Amino acid sequence: MTAYAVVIPTLVRASLTDCLAALAASIGPRPDRIVLVDDRPQPEPGALDHPLRVLGDLRPRATVLAGGGRGPGAARNTGLRAVTTPWAVFLDEGVQPGPHWCAQLDRDLAAGTPDIAGSQGVIAVPLPGGRAPTEAERETTARARARWIAADMAYRTDALKQARGFDERFHGAHHADVDLALRLLDAGLRIRQGRRTSRMPVPPPDRWASLRAQRRHADDALMRRLHGPRWWHRAVAPSARPTTPLAVTATGTTACALAAAGRRQAALAAGLGWAAGTAAFARSRLAPGPHTSDEVTTVLVTSVLIPPAATWYRLSGRWRHRAARPWREVAV
Repeated sequence: MTAYAVVIPTLVRASLTDCLAALAASIGPRPDRIVLVDDRPQPEPGALDHPLRVLGDLRPRATVLAGGGRGPGAARNTGLRAVTTPWAVFLDEGVQPGPHWCAQLDRDLAAGTPDIAGSQGVIAVPLPGGRAPTEAERETTARARARWIAADMAYRTDALKQARGFDERFHGAHHADVDLALRLLDAGLRIRQGRRTSRMPVPPPDRWASLRAQRRHADDALMRRLHGPRWWHRAVAPSARPTTPLAVTATGTTACALAAAGRRQAALAAGLGWAAGTAAFARSRLAPGPHTSDEVTTVLVTSVLIPPAATWYRLSGRWRHRAARPWREVAV
């Protein structure tokens, strides 16, 4: 049996209770410690009482730490500092470990050799049948299948500490996960695909989730500085394609400027170009979906807002991280 601790960064969403209940019910060697990092800027007293109760006899092993609302990387590092076991297993609060997850995890960790720094779990996303998946469902599925996602990832504690943990400059979890994995691989270590299974249900509908997700473009800029322009190729991740947001935003901005200058015909032409670009963008998002009225409304509204938001985050990210040095230079 391999000793391990479970680290769960949380914003105390409703899904946390299901995550902890599934962990408590899982068959196999139990975690030595469960570290919950409350990453809300201003935690409310007692908010974690109910989720912690579902742990049952695991409750005495649970510790709650304050993350300070500094983001997923900082929250994970806070949890990591409290881990004394050989392995630290990171779970997302939206993930539900399977009924034999603990036993499967023990086998995954026991199969590791000294050069293996991590083991990634298999995450399934339950989707409704009888219709095409919504954009949110497609995004959740893509996230669950992403390489090195720390929603169910076990790492050797000593390897993480030697790599100085997660980079806290990233706003989103995905880029912080990939950055850490690339640094470990460059150090000559390996990350294996494990066999343990868990579920990641699709979050409740949120009309503005796709708009908030544009913050990832600032993280793209930092990844480019740290790992080069083809970092996405090594991560087997979709490459960032700024052409469409930039072109649509530039056309819309030009139309507004021309209208303000009184050049009506030129402004109309630019406005038609903006409308055509926005319509094409919305159509590409709607095509694989179920075409329900709610989905169509959400996509149409956000398709107007996403290009300028993506452009803003991309440009601001490039400016903010303009002085970031490649990680190899910093490590030397």
